[in-house]
Amino acid sequence: MRSFLYLLLSVAALGKPNIVFIIADDCTFRDLGCYGGQAHTPNIDKLAGQGMRFTRCFQTAPMCSPTRHNIYTGLPPVVSGAYPNHTFVAPETKSVVQHLSELGYTVAQSGKTHVSPGKVFSWQKIPGGKNPEFEKVSSFIKEQVEKKKPFCLLLCSNEPHTPWNLGDRSRYPVDKLKLPSYFVDTPETRDGFSRYLSEITYFDSQVGQAMELVEQNGLTDDTLFIVTSEQGNSFAFAKWTCYDNGLQTALIARWPGHIKPGSVNHAMIEYLDLLPTFIEAGGGTPPADLRGKSLLPVFAGKQSHKKFVHGIMTTRGINDGSQHYGIRSIRSESYKLIWNLTPEIKFVNACTTAPEFKSWLDLAETGNPDAIAKTTRYQRRPEFELYDIQKDPLELTNLAGKPELAKIQKNLYQELQAWMKSCGDRGKATEMEALEHMTGNRRKKRKSSK
Repeated sequence: MRSFLYLLLSVAALGKPNIVFIIADDCTFRDLGCYGGQAHTPNIDKLAGQGMRFTRCFQTAPMCSPTRHNIYTGLPPVVSGAYPNHTFVAPETKSVVQHLSELGYTVAQSGKTHVSPGKVFSWQKIPGGKNPEFEKVSSFIKEQVEKKKPFCLLLCSNEPHTPWNLGDRSRYPVDKLKLPSYFVDTPETRDGFSRYLSEITYFDSQVGQAMELVEQNGLTDDTLFIVTSEQGNSFAFAKWTCYDNGLQTALIARWPGHIKPGSVNHAMIEYLDLLPTFIEAGGGTPPADLRGKSLLPVFAGKQSHKKFVHGIMTTRGINDGSQHYGIRSIRSESYKLIWNLTPEIKFVNACTTAPEFKSWLDLAETGNPDAIAKTTRYQRRPEFELYDIQKDPLELTNLAGKPELAKIQKNLYQELQAWMKSCGDRGKATEMEALEHMTGNRRKKRKSSK
């Protein structure tokens, strides 16, 4: 309590911090160097040494668009309506722009957007493509310094999203790679994994550029600097799933004087917590309708935050996705329950049409038992999956239906249903309405009404 009060008093005394938030695109947290992965990430690792590395940060949906809406609005996907991919929120929704503008901030964004409508996300758009253009970012920062105005800068990378064509592959020779145990070892998988790791290192260079700009402008001590990896990569068992490789994310925060350098925090936190954190750090009071909780106590060292975190996946409307395959999940400190709403349907998405997974299927057709087991497990799911995530962090052994775990499974299911009800999530019915929440259909409705 004393450290938290000290933090709040320090925020009030020192004024409003700048906020720099950097997000990757389709990067599994386990692959970063400071999380024990093979990717060479010297800048992210350096940041971890200067700040706090979170070991259990989660997002609510394992896809780009709902995740970004989730971060910027502080609302769960079904609550905001942004739960399928390529989605949007209602025009009266308040986002980070409105919340922080009211506190005197300039909110700017550079790189990939993937949110809608522009009325809600009316930030100052720094011109450029899908990746931040740091010369233009530098100009923005200098302008704010001259104006002596606090800013919130959202730097949104497009890496390491496929096609994995950036970075130096020579650092990752295919024959030297250690593939995750849930992969099938094929030449196509090794080639793809090498290109993917190279692109993580490219993303790390973007983090380095942002760190350098903050330092050059003398803003390091006055800036809350956050880097996160977004949902998992587009190999099997990560993005588009409610396994931890799809919902768990890296998150590293640096804020000199407020966050202990080189610290590690095991509290369960969520992307939903970021907007309330930004608001409170900026001197405001987070509105009651936001579902997250400010991380200021956690930044001050508290090692607990939430009892449960939840997940939702919607295939309806996504590229190469199942006509409808809804997934819901809940994770406690020790167990994860996944509820597959339509287990009778084959689970497909862009991953299952990619060369890497196709090579798994080809190998399965030859009778290879490892390929058969992994492709079947990915595409044919039981209704319930239960995992002991302390003993089985990669979620390889399904314990659902075990008599000795019946009470745990029942309690988690009840908690999950309560969360869904609080969000207005009606399960299968909500899944079938997903197309109504996609930007393409919204535009069609507008045209038909004219």
